[in-house]
Amino acid sequence: MRNRRRTPIPEEVNVDLDAFNRYSTDEAREALRPCLDVDRWIDGVVDARPFSTVESALEAAHSSANPLSDDEIAQAMSHHPRIGEKAEGSSAEAAHSSREQASLGDLDGSVQARLAAGNAAYEERFDRVFLIRAAGRTPDEILAELERRMSNTDTQELAEVGEQLIQIAVLRLEGILA
Repeated sequence: MRNRRRTPIPEEVNVDLDAFNRYSTDEAREALRPCLDVDRWIDGVVDARPFSTVESALEAAHSSANPLSDDEIAQAMSHHPRIGEKAEGSSAEAAHSSREQASLGDLDGSVQARLAAGNAAYEERFDRVFLIRAAGRTPDEILAELERRMSNTDTQELAEVGEQLIQIAVLRLEGILA
């Protein structure tokens, strides 16, 4: 098993594609880990370098570990706060999460209460936090998705969580390469 040591990464890590292509394997792995803490995904993206375009890097990011295994999902989920809650700490993962949930803005009391109730029901039903790509979604869209996904079977929901993790990873990598 690889060392899961967390090296402090500045909140704003942006590199151009050429620089990312020139990173050593270890530097590239460290830059990717906050996007999705799954070694198979990280290895797939690192091994696919050099990329000729950002789009080809994002395609590799989408396909490298799709679908994620149950264990990979559990590992990656350990870094995600509840939707509507602020990420704790100053890690790169926390910075990404804060930016992604910024579109939610300041939630009014009723939306906050519905989200808290939905999160609690989801956690009771699936025994993990509700995960969704928040970027580009309104609170009402997120609540509608939470409600829809409550009717999923365990297998269906695990597949959706895996796809959401990959969507989040691709968006985070796009942000790094911006």
